[in-house]
Amino acid sequence: MAVWADFETNDGADGAEVRFSGRLTLARMGDLPQRLDELGPISLLDLSNITRIDTVGAWIVTRTMHRHDAKVVGASQDAQRLLDALANDTSEYRIHGDRRPAWVRMLEQLGTASVAIWNELLGIIGFFGAMVIALFNQIRARRAIRWNAIVTRFQTVGVDALPIIGLMSFLIGIVIAQQGSVQLKQFGLEVFTINLVGRASIRELGLLMTAIMVAGRSGSAFAAQIGTMKLTEEVDAMRTIGVSPMEAIVLPRVAASTITMPLLGFYASICAIIGGGIFCWVGLEIPPLTYVQRIREIIPMTDFWIMLIKAPVFGILIGVTGCYEGMQVRQNAEQVGKRTTSAVVAAIFLVIVLDAFFAVFFTSLGWN
Repeated sequence: MAVWADFETNDGADGAEVRFSGRLTLARMGDLPQRLDELGPISLLDLSNITRIDTVGAWIVTRTMHRHDAKVVGASQDAQRLLDALANDTSEYRIHGDRRPAWVRMLEQLGTASVAIWNELLGIIGFFGAMVIALFNQIRARRAIRWNAIVTRFQTVGVDALPIIGLMSFLIGIVIAQQGSVQLKQFGLEVFTINLVGRASIRELGLLMTAIMVAGRSGSAFAAQIGTMKLTEEVDAMRTIGVSPMEAIVLPRVAASTITMPLLGFYASICAIIGGGIFCWVGLEIPPLTYVQRIREIIPMTDFWIMLIKAPVFGILIGVTGCYEGMQVRQNAEQVGKRTTSAVVAAIFLVIVLDAFFAVFFTSLGWN
């Protein structure tokens, strides 16, 4: 069993005499440096009882020797060789803090982050272009579309997400109705809570919250699955046997998210309307029949078409972002976690930016 590094002290004429014992190595050093620093003046360092010494141990001895002008005795041949090497080393080891002003460091970090985001955006756009080329080549070569893979992803992206999306949208509908009624009640216009819930759910919030949930569930799953395949070299194996990873891995996932997003968005909107209707019935005493009739009157078909236009775009964006981040995994498993997080953050950010663009665009067209 290896012995930990230790020392004993005796009083000397010019200071303490320190006699080391055990293994003076990094692995067995323990708190010896701290205890050594707590001693007063030291006149002698005795190394005759140590069983082994490495560079760290020799550096501790050399530092103590220079600090107290102490004498070293009892060193073995190997120990003396290390001590001589360190004694002749005139290098200075100092840690210099960043002395630049805080605003300069902040601007540098902001610039670095901006460049990273720009490069990420360019990478996603390039990956989308490569996917479109792969789809065109597949159609031109009349290779069969992998429907089995697409249907399998329907289960992951669509069916498995129904409970959480339905519950989330239902509760959001209740929250919108409750908060809207509190404000409208000041003017005696509680009945317009129906307008608020209906139009907000169909046009914006139902699809937006669904896209955020799908990005968190499916986008991260795509990145993690593909990233793991990269680490296990399954993607390289596909290329070796002549199978295109774009056709076998990326296209089915993007197709599944694109097709299921309109369905999930409509489902979420209906759940939000139902939640708002229940609150209006219980909290505002608006009968369900009146609520349904009012919903039919105030929701124009343009809101429904806007949702159907935005939903596939969000689906493509989430699928492409997740697959792109998965394909960027390199070296180790830590990259899988980082790229999975990047996939979720990038997808949610781009979805919100695109939703704001669509809101301004459709309003400018007069689809109010």
